[in-house]
Formats: sequence, structure tokens, C-alpha cells
Amino acid sequence: MKSIEYLWSDRKRWLGMPLTFTKYSLSEDRFFVKKGFLNQTFEELLLYRVRDISLKRSLGQRIFGVGTIMLYASDSTTPSLEIKNVKDSEGVKELIHRNVEEAKQKRRMRVGEYMENDFVDQDGDGLPD
Repeated sequence: MKSIEYLWSDRKRWLGMPLTFTKYSLSEDRFFVKKGFLNQTFEELLLYRVRDISLKRSLGQRIFGVGTIMLYASDSTTPSLEIKNVKDSEGVKELIHRNVEEAKQKRRMRVGEYMENDFVDQDGDGLPD
């Protein structure tokens, strides 16, 4: 079994320190969230499904050098993913953005492929193929 090579990983921070049991990881094609100590939950988001990325930093977050990144995806199980209180949030947001674009290029996806009713329009005629 091949192990996953992570491009970035961090923990959710409290007062700027990684004292929580929520761990975030980014691979070439997926974003992972592992939560919990005794009872653990795992979430995974395929990067090619990400439609939008946003960043917000409150005054308290700016003081402690962290920020919250929001990923909005066309995924039925994880339509939005909040990456809370990570260090160097601007750099991480850009890293995610670059990998999202690379994942879409590998799958030969275009910007207008996802519509509200989730059909793929390959030929640009506005009708499902």
C-alpha cells in the first residue's frame, strides 16, 4: 500500500499554539481533516471539486498569526469545509489554490463545467452531454 505524500499539514490552533486534536493535511489531489482523540472522524475532499476559496481573519486571529480558510465544493457530503485557525493562512490558501487548479488541469476540467444542477457541459452548448 502506497503512503500519501503530504504537501502541507498543520493543526487547528488555540491562541496561536497547536493544542487541539484537529489535524489538517493537503496532498496533491485531496484535502484531509482528522478530528478527535478517543473518537476520531476523518473527512476528505477531492481538490478538483473545489469551486471557491475564501480567507477570513478576525482581529484576534491576526494578533495570533492565524486565519480561517473556507473551501466551497461541489461535493454532496462536504459542500463547505472550514479550516480553522491555521498558521500562515494566506500562504496556505495560495498553496490550496495552486493545487486545486493543477487537479482540475489533470482532469481536463474547465471553469464552466459545474452548473447549479451539476451537469457537465463538454461542448459548451448549455445542454448535458
